[in-house]
Amino acid sequence: MYRSHTCGELNINDVNKEVTLAGWVQTVRKFGSITFVDLRDRYGITQLLFGEELNKQLDEMPLGREFVLQVRGKVSERSNKNKNIPTGEIEILVDSFSILNKSVVPPFTIQDDTDGGDDLRMKYRYLDLRRNTVKKNIELRYAVNRSVRNYLHENNFMDIETPFLIKSTPEGARDFVVPSRMNAGQFYALPQSPQTFKQLLMVSGYDRYYQIVKCFRDEDLRADRQPEFTQIDCEMSFVEQEDILQMFEGLVRRVFKDVKQIDYSETIQRITWEEAMWNYGNDKPDIRFGMKIANLKFPQHTFPSKKNHTEIFNGVDFKVFNEAETVVAIAVPNAAEYSRKQIDELTEWVKRPQIGMLGLVNIKYNADGTLKSSVDKFFSEEKLKQIAEVANAQPNDLILILAGKEERTRKAISELRLEMGERLGLRKKDEFKLLWVLDFPLFEYAEEENRWVARHHPFTSPKPSDIETMINNNPKIENPEKYLEHPYANIKANAYDMVLNGNEIGGGSIRIFQKELQQKMFAALGMSDEEAKEKFGFLLGAFEYGAPPHGGLAFGFDRLCALLGGSESIRDFIAFPKNNSGRDVMIDAPNVIDDKQLKELNIQLSDMSK
Repeated sequence: MYRSHTCGELNINDVNKEVTLAGWVQTVRKFGSITFVDLRDRYGITQLLFGEELNKQLDEMPLGREFVLQVRGKVSERSNKNKNIPTGEIEILVDSFSILNKSVVPPFTIQDDTDGGDDLRMKYRYLDLRRNTVKKNIELRYAVNRSVRNYLHENNFMDIETPFLIKSTPEGARDFVVPSRMNAGQFYALPQSPQTFKQLLMVSGYDRYYQIVKCFRDEDLRADRQPEFTQIDCEMSFVEQEDILQMFEGLVRRVFKDVKQIDYSETIQRITWEEAMWNYGNDKPDIRFGMKIANLKFPQHTFPSKKNHTEIFNGVDFKVFNEAETVVAIAVPNAAEYSRKQIDELTEWVKRPQIGMLGLVNIKYNADGTLKSSVDKFFSEEKLKQIAEVANAQPNDLILILAGKEERTRKAISELRLEMGERLGLRKKDEFKLLWVLDFPLFEYAEEENRWVARHHPFTSPKPSDIETMINNNPKIENPEKYLEHPYANIKANAYDMVLNGNEIGGGSIRIFQKELQQKMFAALGMSDEEAKEKFGFLLGAFEYGAPPHGGLAFGFDRLCALLGGSESIRDFIAFPKNNSGRDVMIDAPNVIDDKQLKELNIQLSDMSK
């Protein structure tokens, strides 16, 4: 027996017990004729005391950091107690020890405040995983996994595996493809999601399915993306949208309770996609703070039911606003005392390529009710008051205004709102706000191709009230300049996204389950009957055999774990992640394969790939 206890479980109640421990040497501290060693394993750290006799042996067999050590001894009460760790009241008086394995000097220190950079730690990820901060992330991931599985099991969901080697049907992100040796010149694809398989399971009668499953997308990476990622993938039969929302609100509440000991009992707010874009400039708003967007000027067709405030600019000779498609503002609370230097810094911030604006207009709403702006020579105080009123500004607020093209400007004001929330400390990592975003457009217009594309995916059903519009109208766009007048532009998807603190953590929809409507959807996306049959004939065929109404939702498992752990990067919560170039620098993958393998796969590399 290598150990009788772990390094994290002994306490003052175990004094005088004879124990055997095994683990890694964290630190060695010599004090004259005695030596203290901190022994670490997955469960914690226990202090060891080597007395005078054993200390002589340590001189002959010195211990180094990360040596694997086994000790036998008696639990004793410590004189200098450490209240910061569970084992801090005791130590082990070592009777004998054995070095199970030596270690070379690690390339970085195995502790929370390590001296290792990202690249070095990724190269030696197996060492990085020993650090307590990383271990806590992996433990949190496991806790979320266990909580999800328990909840779904209790609600009659079955965990059913689906294939990883499937057919490539390029839609949206690029597939990873796998050559088939037995079928020369043909390829499998790795699934971007189990979408069609879970729908087929609904046709098969397995009315509540789930997987915590790997998915794959060959796309450009950021800190919050990985080429392989994990979804909590769920599907249900004989349900409407409300059934889905209630079921998975329950799941998230359960996870909060189990993992964070938070009783998330408040009502989860629901807003439409249009409300999200109008008030926050994006479809995954952070509602931990207010600072809603004031829409001073915008293309009326974008929000046909909303009021424009272009009368504010009547008689004002300010080309930046007059020639802009969109003028939007936010009122930043208690920021009227921002200095010129701070405002200049914000101006440079919005000019960055990632934001892409030409400048920033500001209005200071002073505590005494006066207004001072960067455009005083163009706007009277009366006009500035009108802007302040539309922006719902209060005395002591700083009004920030952007102007330009609709899409870019709305995205920029959204980013500026988040930036100001960050600077003002309003985006607290220990505060959680959930939100449903509903009623997305079913289609987006692809200008370069002059066709409709699915905003979610081709299997998303229109709202029941819009099905007739979709069936009875031709999707062809005769005049690209008037695509917004086409009936398809106003069709809403029976879809929903769950948002947590400004991050989409889950999304899904009620699916199309009738063959005729699915064919109409494929045709709307520009697929011929032959192409639809070639790509999705198996699904259309299945719909002929009594497919039930069904719908589902997939959570981004990595993202959910990261948010619960207070991190911006999902990489911190994956045991062996890739870097931002999609490489595993630890095992050096991807890598070349030899000519023999290429020949077996009937693959010849081009000059560019050599």
